[in-house]
Parts: sequence; C-alpha cells; structure tokens
Amino acid sequence: MAPPEGLPKMEYRFLGRSGLQVSAISLGGWLTYGGHVENENTFNCMKAAYDVGINFFDCAEGYSGGESERVMGQAIKKFGWKRNDLVISTKINWGTAHGNNPVNNVGLSRKHVIEGTNAALERLGLDYVDLIYAHRPDRNTPIEETVRAFNHLIDTGKAFYWGTSEWNADEIATAWRYAEKLNLIGPLMEQPQYNMLAREKVEKEFEHLYPETGLGLTIFSPLKIGILTGKYNDGIPSDSRLGSSNDAFVTMMNKKVGDETWKKDIEVVKKLKPVADKLEITQAALAMAWVLKNKNVSSAITGASRPEQVYDSVKALAAVEKLTPEVMKEIDEILGNKPAEMVRRFT
Repeated sequence: MAPPEGLPKMEYRFLGRSGLQVSAISLGGWLTYGGHVENENTFNCMKAAYDVGINFFDCAEGYSGGESERVMGQAIKKFGWKRNDLVISTKINWGTAHGNNPVNNVGLSRKHVIEGTNAALERLGLDYVDLIYAHRPDRNTPIEETVRAFNHLIDTGKAFYWGTSEWNADEIATAWRYAEKLNLIGPLMEQPQYNMLAREKVEKEFEHLYPETGLGLTIFSPLKIGILTGKYNDGIPSDSRLGSSNDAFVTMMNKKVGDETWKKDIEVVKKLKPVADKLEITQAALAMAWVLKNKNVSSAITGASRPEQVYDSVKALAAVEKLTPEVMKEIDEILGNKPAEMVRRFT
C-alpha cells in the first residue's frame, strides 16, 4: 500500500542536545503491537511509517510481555531495512517478559538493567538499540547504581543513549549530578505523557532542565489515547482502544469513563472542534500539531492499528504553521490549564 499523495515531508529534530536526529513523529508499540494488533497489520503499519520517513520506532520490555519487541524486530528483518537508517528504542523496568517472579526481574538494579536489556535485544533480534530508557523510576535502587548500569550498556555497545520515562525533575537532576561526579553520561531524553490535557510536567516542572542538561523529549500519548480526536465524545466505540484493549492503563482509563474528570475533558474537546474546523484540519491534527509546536519535543510517539492512522498523524506536520500566536491563545483559553509559569518555548 503506497502512501497517499500530498503528505507533508517528514521533519527531523535533534534529540535534545545530541547529534542524533529523530523523526518528529514516531511509531510506538504501546497498547498495540504484539497484543491488540495482529502481526501482519503491525508489519503494514511499520511499513507505512517507514515509507513516509518515520525513522524512530519505540517499544519496551513491558509491552505485551515482550511481544511488542519481538514483532518489531520481525518487521525490521522482514523488510530488510538497513539498521543504520533506524532509531530503535526500548525501555527497562517492568520485566514481565521474564515471567511472574518479581525478584530481581523488575526495577533498575544493575542486574535487571543489564539482563533485561540482553533479553530485549534477543527478542528484537538486534545487536544494539539506539535509545534505552529507565521505564519509570525505581526508588528502591540508588540512582547512582542505575546511572552506572546504563553507562555500562553504552560502554559495551548495547545502546547509544540512555534516558528516563515519567521521572520527575528532581530525579533527572540527581541522575545528572551523579553522572557528572563520576564522569559518566547523564540521561539525554525523557519520555513523559504530554498533550493538551496534560501539560504541567513538560511546560513547568522540566523548565530548568532544558537549558541545564539539554534534555530532549520523546513524548507519548499526544492524543490522550484518542480522547483529543473527538471519537469518544458520544461514547466508547467497540473497535477503539478503550473499547477493545486489555492493557492495564486502558483498564484504568475505562474506570474513569463517565466520572467528572472525563466529562470535563470531553467538554473541552468539544469546544476545540470549532478551532479545528476554522483551520480546516481534523481535531487529531490540531492536537498533534499543538504538541509539535513545542520545540522541546524531539518526537511525538503515536500508535496506529491501521496504516491510515499513520498517514493521518503525518498530516499534522502541515498544520503546525497554522497555529499562530492568536490561535495558540484561543486554544489556551479553551483548555484553561496553562501552567502559571509557562516555559517561553512556543514560537
């Protein structure tokens, strides 16, 4: 299936202050590959992504018990892609792929970081990953031990860069202090949730980290599991992720359906529709373009169960320029959640 004509050219951004360039839109395996989506359709989505210039593919040892890594590795082999053309990431912490014994098979101890990475590489069928993340903080393990463990992966060629996911600013800053003290490499990137409905961490808490550490962001859930597309405005479609996925996060979200926060979010999404209509774009494109407007975002990780969803995400690249200061102000007034001390990084 060839990409439709007229798609905007892929944009590439430097990952933080490194020399590595990643596609502004990337494809992730969370909630989809190895579980919710059949393997053949996974291959189709990854091929569609590759064909439109996406070079960054993200997974984790905890996604579908390691099956997300396995099927992504199979796609790379199936299509014969050159390894040097790809940026592949995985994340270590929840070692569910190792079985149900939590002793030493979870967390960020030196033992699990190294053993978990070795197992992930075996599932991927790769000699190394470009990016390796500490998938949530492990407050039972000294950060110094974790810093040393991820540096070992870099020193042994199993990863090129390391970062964090859903760490707080103090934890990232502490990791950098240990790295500098020990003459080691600090975390280059963070993978937080960031979207119109979740802004505080990226726009306020991390403010001092961007100039101090050169932190890059590879954000997840830019559409808040589809809420910002407007498809949940009138209920939960049976073929949607909230309607069909058994992932723990989705189960948690389903419990919130209909509560006051959910109702408030849906009302906000409904108010955003006239803005999208005025710009002649979809609500999904509006939400994705809004995320990409933030220059601290190196890449927005999207999920897709069909190639058409990949193409729709890429269309958002053309919408970024439509978000003028006046439009951004109008969006802020609708959202009503702009952090009090917002980072001055929207242009």
